[in-house]
Amino acid sequence: MPKQFQFKDDARSQLMEGIDLMARTVGITLGPSGRNVILAKEFGPPQVCSDGVTIAKEIELREPFPNMGAQLLKEAASKTNDDVGDGTTTSTILAQAILKNGFKNIAAGADPMALKRGIDEVVGVITKELITISKDVAGDEQISQVAVLSAHDEKMGQLIGQVMSKIGKDGVVTVEESRGQDYEVEYVEGMEIDRGYLSPYFVTDQERMVTELNEPYILITSEKITNLEELLPFLE
Repeated sequence: MPKQFQFKDDARSQLMEGIDLMARTVGITLGPSGRNVILAKEFGPPQVCSDGVTIAKEIELREPFPNMGAQLLKEAASKTNDDVGDGTTTSTILAQAILKNGFKNIAAGADPMALKRGIDEVVGVITKELITISKDVAGDEQISQVAVLSAHDEKMGQLIGQVMSKIGKDGVVTVEESRGQDYEVEYVEGMEIDRGYLSPYFVTDQERMVTELNEPYILITSEKITNLEELLPFLE
């Protein structure tokens, strides 16, 4: 397929088209009075949703350049979700504001690289200030309050508060869709690392897609492992 190219104002305007559409769609869910978005599903009934990153992941635009703009905001929401698990709608709106004003300054003649350095510097200052004024969530009651606000459901929020009180901040929570009307909680003792296997060849049970090993060797390292090839000398 031939590649398409856009430059300067034409590129920025088309990117902003997708950025604005993404921010407008996700942004209506912001805050305690935020509204819901209905997501059409290829199979099954539509999904009513108020979670920013879930909505962002469903958005794909037909035109390539507006779609690239939308994907920029989707990446911001996804990274926020991976790092902290919440605040994805706020991240989307902030990203739109930064890009919109950045494009405006570039069109007025600002140096793009100097602008980026300025943004990076300001982000560092703001991050330090937020850490300074932030307060740790303390006690089961506050945990439940935060959970109720995030879940938009009193019963679900209280249940999450109970779970977090039992497993602690380092515990791993896995959520599965229920086939019934009631919420169920199952506690599993042991340790779980929130990562998958690097290769599907590690699977020992194809039906359950799990790996079960007896008396395995455990490698502990402070180095960052980014791909399977780095481990091959140990495995061969």
